[in-house]
Amino acid sequence: MAEALPAPFERPDRGFNNLEGWSWISSYGGLYLQCDLLQEFEHAFFSRQWQGRGPEELVGYVSAGVSVHRPLQIHSAAVLPASQASADLWPEADGLVSDAPGQSLWVCGADCTPVLLADPASGRVAACHAGWRGVAGGILGRAIELLEAAGSRRSDLLVALGPAVSGANYQVERQVSVQLGDLDQLQAAGALLPDPHPGRDRLDIRAASLLQLQGLGLGSEQLSSCPLCTVAEPELFHSWRRDQVKAVQWSAIVAQG
Repeated sequence: MAEALPAPFERPDRGFNNLEGWSWISSYGGLYLQCDLLQEFEHAFFSRQWQGRGPEELVGYVSAGVSVHRPLQIHSAAVLPASQASADLWPEADGLVSDAPGQSLWVCGADCTPVLLADPASGRVAACHAGWRGVAGGILGRAIELLEAAGSRRSDLLVALGPAVSGANYQVERQVSVQLGDLDQLQAAGALLPDPHPGRDRLDIRAASLLQLQGLGLGSEQLSSCPLCTVAEPELFHSWRRDQVKAVQWSAIVAQG
């Protein structure tokens, strides 16, 4: 039996049931998001209702009979083949690329952007934990390069960016902003917003990621970004910026055979 939806879903003015390009899935375990762009792939962006359950338990809600692969996230731009990350060995990295069918790739976060990439032509997938350090270091470009090295074409890739902190709720120092690219371009893309404090900005890391992906040659039809902010929705998501508590939500995608 599906669980009752949390309080915000009872208020249609909040728009939780009308996320263009995204759908809430309600199961007996809780709620998770799926992106319409990745509808051919088994995947999930889990909510905080799944607290305390790791990939080994959550995988049953995503797919049956697949292997679990996750990195030991360190806010880096490192991306590894999924076969190097298993329950017995969690290597230090923030992204994985599938190198065999039937692999489920997992990343977690509590404000940083979970990014799932898929190639419908080959069934290959990738998953990245994209914080500002990872984006500045080119983690998404690295994942794309590894997919291409395995035979994928950049023009075939589909990318979904899950719930993360919004620009309005993410204050950073200017020295952070300059590491993400040209400030004028970031501002024009809505990734960099003004802050009343000198030497600081408001950073929308998802918008910065989209700008970077577009710069890598992906078209807008290949990209989908969830508008929900982890800080602004305490009923739905954990947030380090809001609560200063170590708690995360998981995201996953399954490679096809």
